[in-house]
Amino acid sequence: MTHPAFFNSVRTITLYDPLAELLGASAGGLLEYGFSDAVKLAGHSCPTVAGAYLMTAKALAALYGKDVPVRGNIRVSFRDGQDSGVTGVIASVVSQITGAAGDGGFKGLAGKFKRNGLLSFNTDIAGLVRFERLDRAQVVEADFHPELVLPDRNMSVLLQGLLSGTAFPGDQATFASLWQDRVRRILIDYYDDPALVTLTQR
Repeated sequence: MTHPAFFNSVRTITLYDPLAELLGASAGGLLEYGFSDAVKLAGHSCPTVAGAYLMTAKALAALYGKDVPVRGNIRVSFRDGQDSGVTGVIASVVSQITGAAGDGGFKGLAGKFKRNGLLSFNTDIAGLVRFERLDRAQVVEADFHPELVLPDRNMSVLLQGLLSGTAFPGDQATFASLWQDRVRRILIDYYDDPALVTLTQR
Protein backbone atom coordinates (compact mmCIF):
# COMPACT_ATOMS: atom_id res chain seq x y z
CA MET A 1 0.00 0.00 0.00
CA THR A 2 1.40 3.35 -1.05
CA HIS A 3 0.23 6.15 1.19
CA PRO A 4 1.25 9.70 2.13
CA ALA A 5 4.63 9.71 3.87
CA PHE A 6 3.28 11.42 6.99
CA PHE A 7 1.29 8.29 7.88
CA ASN A 8 4.54 6.77 9.09
CA SER A 9 5.14 9.72 11.44
CA VAL A 10 1.80 9.49 13.26
CA ARG A 11 2.22 8.07 16.76
CA THR A 12 1.10 4.48 17.03
CA ILE A 13 -1.18 2.92 19.67
CA THR A 14 -0.03 -0.24 21.45
CA LEU A 15 -2.47 -2.40 23.40
CA TYR A 16 -2.34 -5.72 25.21
CA ASP A 17 -4.95 -8.18 23.98
CA PRO A 18 -5.25 -11.26 26.24
CA LEU A 19 -7.19 -13.14 23.56
CA ALA A 20 -4.44 -12.49 21.02
CA GLU A 21 -1.93 -13.85 23.53
CA LEU A 22 -4.02 -16.95 24.30
CA LEU A 23 -4.46 -17.82 20.64
CA GLY A 24 -0.90 -16.98 19.66
CA ALA A 25 -1.81 -14.12 17.35
CA SER A 26 1.00 -11.91 18.65
CA ALA A 27 3.97 -12.28 20.97
CA GLY A 28 2.92 -11.35 24.49
CA GLY A 29 -0.49 -10.30 23.19
CA LEU A 30 0.79 -6.90 22.12
CA LEU A 31 -0.92 -5.27 19.15
CA GLU A 32 0.26 -2.06 17.54
CA TYR A 33 -2.14 0.09 15.55
CA GLY A 34 -1.07 2.91 13.27
CA PHE A 35 -3.10 5.49 11.40
CA SER A 36 -2.70 3.45 8.21
CA ASP A 37 -4.67 0.64 9.89
CA ALA A 38 -7.59 3.01 10.45
CA VAL A 39 -7.33 4.17 6.84
CA LYS A 40 -7.43 0.59 5.55
CA LEU A 41 -10.53 -0.05 7.63
CA ALA A 42 -12.34 3.12 6.53
CA GLY A 43 -11.04 3.01 2.96
CA HIS A 44 -10.01 6.66 3.06
CA SER A 45 -8.03 9.23 5.03
CA CYS A 46 -9.98 12.26 6.22
CA PRO A 47 -10.36 14.52 9.27
CA THR A 48 -13.10 12.24 10.65
CA VAL A 49 -10.89 9.13 10.56
CA ALA A 50 -8.03 11.18 11.99
CA GLY A 51 -10.30 12.43 14.77
CA ALA A 52 -11.46 8.93 15.63
CA TYR A 53 -7.86 7.76 15.84
CA LEU A 54 -6.83 10.76 17.95
CA MET A 55 -9.76 10.53 20.36
CA THR A 56 -9.01 6.86 20.94
CA ALA A 57 -5.32 7.48 21.50
CA LYS A 58 -5.96 10.34 23.90
CA ALA A 59 -8.71 8.55 25.81
CA LEU A 60 -6.62 5.41 26.27
CA ALA A 61 -3.70 7.49 27.53
CA ALA A 62 -6.01 9.19 30.03
CA LEU A 63 -7.48 5.89 31.22
CA TYR A 64 -4.25 3.92 31.50
CA GLY A 65 -1.49 6.47 32.00
CA LYS A 66 1.86 4.77 31.48
CA ASP A 67 0.31 1.29 31.54
CA VAL A 68 -0.46 -0.56 28.33
CA PRO A 69 -4.20 -0.37 27.57
CA VAL A 70 -6.04 -3.69 27.56
CA ARG A 71 -7.96 -4.37 24.39
CA GLY A 72 -11.40 -5.81 25.13
CA ASN A 73 -11.43 -4.19 28.58
CA ILE A 74 -13.04 -0.98 27.38
CA ARG A 75 -16.71 -0.14 26.98
CA VAL A 76 -17.44 2.53 24.37
CA SER A 77 -20.63 4.60 24.18
CA PHE A 78 -21.65 7.20 21.60
CA ARG A 79 -23.98 10.11 22.19
CA ASP A 80 -25.53 9.91 18.73
CA GLY A 81 -27.04 7.12 16.67
CA GLN A 82 -24.83 4.91 14.52
CA ASP A 83 -26.42 6.31 11.36
CA SER A 84 -26.13 9.94 12.50
CA GLY A 85 -23.57 12.00 10.58
CA VAL A 86 -20.09 10.51 10.82
CA THR A 87 -20.75 8.56 14.03
CA GLY A 88 -20.62 5.21 12.25
CA VAL A 89 -17.25 5.97 10.68
CA ILE A 90 -15.80 7.05 14.00
CA ALA A 91 -17.24 4.00 15.74
CA SER A 92 -15.65 1.60 13.26
CA VAL A 93 -12.18 3.00 13.97
CA VAL A 94 -12.73 3.10 17.74
CA SER A 95 -14.01 -0.48 17.66
CA GLN A 96 -11.02 -1.67 15.64
CA ILE A 97 -8.54 -0.32 18.18
CA THR A 98 -10.34 -0.96 21.48
CA GLY A 99 -11.99 -4.25 20.53
CA ALA A 100 -15.37 -2.98 21.74
CA ALA A 101 -18.10 -4.46 19.55
CA GLY A 102 -21.87 -4.46 19.28
CA ASP A 103 -24.17 -7.44 19.50
CA GLY A 104 -22.45 -9.12 16.56
CA GLY A 105 -19.03 -9.10 18.18
CA PHE A 106 -17.03 -12.00 19.59
CA LYS A 107 -18.99 -13.72 22.36
CA GLY A 108 -15.99 -15.04 24.27
CA LEU A 109 -14.61 -18.34 25.49
CA ALA A 110 -16.03 -19.84 28.69
CA GLY A 111 -17.26 -16.41 29.72
CA LYS A 112 -13.92 -14.69 29.08
CA PHE A 113 -12.61 -12.40 26.33
CA LYS A 114 -16.08 -11.36 25.16
CA ARG A 115 -16.23 -8.24 23.01
CA ASN A 116 -19.92 -8.11 22.12
CA GLY A 117 -22.15 -5.68 23.98
CA LEU A 118 -19.28 -3.25 24.59
CA LEU A 119 -20.29 -0.75 21.89
CA SER A 120 -23.50 1.28 22.15
CA PHE A 121 -25.18 4.33 20.62
CA ASN A 122 -27.80 6.95 21.52
CA THR A 123 -26.36 7.18 25.02
CA ASP A 124 -27.19 9.99 27.45
CA ILE A 125 -23.70 11.50 27.69
CA ALA A 126 -22.33 15.00 27.25
CA GLY A 127 -19.33 14.13 25.09
CA LEU A 128 -19.27 12.68 21.60
CA VAL A 129 -17.89 9.36 22.83
CA ARG A 130 -17.29 7.80 26.24
CA PHE A 131 -14.55 5.29 27.05
CA GLU A 132 -14.94 3.24 30.22
CA ARG A 133 -12.56 0.72 31.78
CA LEU A 134 -14.30 -2.47 32.82
CA ASP A 135 -11.88 -3.29 35.61
CA ARG A 136 -12.35 -0.08 37.58
CA ALA A 137 -14.65 2.91 37.85
CA GLN A 138 -12.77 5.13 35.43
CA VAL A 139 -14.45 6.97 32.56
CA VAL A 140 -13.37 9.62 30.07
CA GLU A 141 -15.49 11.42 27.50
CA ALA A 142 -13.94 12.82 24.33
CA ASP A 143 -14.87 15.47 21.79
CA PHE A 144 -13.11 16.34 18.53
CA HIS A 145 -12.88 19.89 17.14
CA PRO A 146 -11.64 19.71 13.52
CA GLU A 147 -12.72 23.29 12.90
CA LEU A 148 -9.51 24.35 14.66
CA VAL A 149 -7.53 23.07 11.67
CA LEU A 150 -8.92 24.98 8.72
CA PRO A 151 -8.87 23.54 5.20
CA ASP A 152 -7.11 25.35 2.39
CA ARG A 153 -9.43 27.98 0.90
CA ASN A 154 -9.11 26.46 -2.59
CA MET A 155 -10.33 23.02 -1.60
CA SER A 156 -14.05 23.76 -1.91
CA VAL A 157 -13.81 25.05 -5.49
CA LEU A 158 -11.56 22.18 -6.52
CA LEU A 159 -13.94 19.61 -5.03
CA GLN A 160 -16.94 21.15 -6.78
CA GLY A 161 -15.14 20.88 -10.10
CA LEU A 162 -14.14 17.28 -9.49
CA LEU A 163 -17.65 16.22 -8.50
CA SER A 164 -19.33 18.06 -11.37
CA GLY A 165 -16.88 16.86 -14.01
CA THR A 166 -15.63 20.35 -14.84
CA ALA A 167 -12.18 20.04 -13.23
CA PHE A 168 -8.99 20.88 -15.11
CA PRO A 169 -6.07 18.47 -15.55
CA GLY A 170 -4.07 18.33 -12.34
CA ASP A 171 -6.96 19.48 -10.13
CA GLN A 172 -7.45 16.03 -8.61
CA ALA A 173 -3.79 15.79 -7.57
CA THR A 174 -3.89 19.32 -6.16
CA PHE A 175 -7.08 18.64 -4.22
CA ALA A 176 -5.79 15.34 -2.83
CA SER A 177 -2.56 17.01 -1.71
CA LEU A 178 -4.42 19.81 0.07
CA TRP A 179 -6.87 17.34 1.62
CA GLN A 180 -4.13 15.14 3.03
CA ASP A 181 -2.18 18.15 4.23
CA ARG A 182 -5.09 19.03 6.49
CA VAL A 183 -5.12 15.46 7.82
CA ARG A 184 -1.36 15.72 8.36
CA ARG A 185 -1.73 18.94 10.33
CA ILE A 186 -4.41 17.35 12.53
CA LEU A 187 -2.32 14.27 13.30
CA ILE A 188 1.15 15.79 13.40
CA ASP A 189 1.12 19.55 13.97
CA TYR A 190 -1.89 19.61 16.31
CA TYR A 191 -1.50 16.21 17.96
CA ASP A 192 -0.65 17.71 21.37
CA ASP A 193 -3.07 20.63 21.16
CA PRO A 194 -5.49 20.10 24.08
CA ALA A 195 -8.18 22.08 22.26
CA LEU A 196 -8.33 19.68 19.30
CA VAL A 197 -9.39 16.66 21.35
CA THR A 198 -10.99 17.66 24.64
CA LEU A 199 -11.26 15.09 27.40
CA THR A 200 -13.51 15.10 30.45
CA GLN A 201 -12.91 12.67 33.28
CA ARG A 202 -16.09 11.32 34.87
